[in-house]
Amino acid sequence: MHYENLKQFEQDLLAPSADLIADIQKIQGDIMFLGIGGKMGPSMATLAVRAIQAAGIQKRVIGVSRFSDKNVEQSLNILGIETIACDLLDQGQLQKLPQVPNIIYLAGHKFGTTGNENFTWAMNTFLPGMVACHFKTSNIVAFSSGNVLPFVPVTDGGVSEEITPEPIGEYAQSCLGRERIFEYFSKKNGTPTLIYRLNYAVDFRYGVLVEIAKAVKEQRPIDLTSQNVNVIWQGDANEIALRSLLHCASPAKVLNITGPEILSTRWIAERFGEHFGITPTFVNQATETALLNNASECHRLFGYPKTTIREAIDITAKWLLEGGDLWNKDTHFQERKGKF
Repeated sequence: MHYENLKQFEQDLLAPSADLIADIQKIQGDIMFLGIGGKMGPSMATLAVRAIQAAGIQKRVIGVSRFSDKNVEQSLNILGIETIACDLLDQGQLQKLPQVPNIIYLAGHKFGTTGNENFTWAMNTFLPGMVACHFKTSNIVAFSSGNVLPFVPVTDGGVSEEITPEPIGEYAQSCLGRERIFEYFSKKNGTPTLIYRLNYAVDFRYGVLVEIAKAVKEQRPIDLTSQNVNVIWQGDANEIALRSLLHCASPAKVLNITGPEILSTRWIAERFGEHFGITPTFVNQATETALLNNASECHRLFGYPKTTIREAIDITAKWLLEGGDLWNKDTHFQERKGKF
């Protein structure tokens, strides 16, 4: 593959699956993405448009964001996504948003929480209440984070939805607040809701795999303090989010989303080392606990992710070797004290 073919390579990776095309026909009504301007929003909305086209049906896809970068808005419009510029925290602007049967809630604040805790709580806990009230008759898939869960021994198989959350730090605490607020209004108003508890989406431009790959390629030592991690390919995570609109419930359903493996950071680094012809170096002693999801309920509903971990590693290595662009938005998956 040569550099000029990277865009086609990307388009091939973003093609909807047969399962998504079948489910998109069952979803009644239009779909609105709140906070579409983040890492997952544009590709998820694009996937929705492509699935709708492949299914041969009519359905509006609407993206809502402040759109401080007008290039993002224009690129979405070109793809057939309607856009609405809106500061969601401004109640007057929020109230003007049209009623849409299906809401994917992506808005939130993570990095920069330390020193700006009040804004984090406003975005992650106050705003969900405003959204839940305005869209009380919609299906809502509300993104949350595996950070709400406790660190557990790596031999425990991860934390399932039945385990009580134990968030560390204000970001994670505010994420649990977001879950609780959506749960409250789901019960109060009978709003079908699914809490989408994601633990770590990866893509060829950002994520845990890119962070490890860059360290190997640049011959920087890799910190083994958090030696185990879960990941899921962003394309699979996007599909699951869209298909989750068929599984919203009242009271709200909580669903962990990640890949099936508990992965070793060392093992991932060694695989990238094989691609790059570099022997990775490591620092620090591994701890015996990690932030790990058990997503077996997700896999029961939707099957295993279609992109395997080895395929994800291969794709990421190819992208870096061919000079593909990166977003430089690190996950800080090694953080153990909740400071983001």
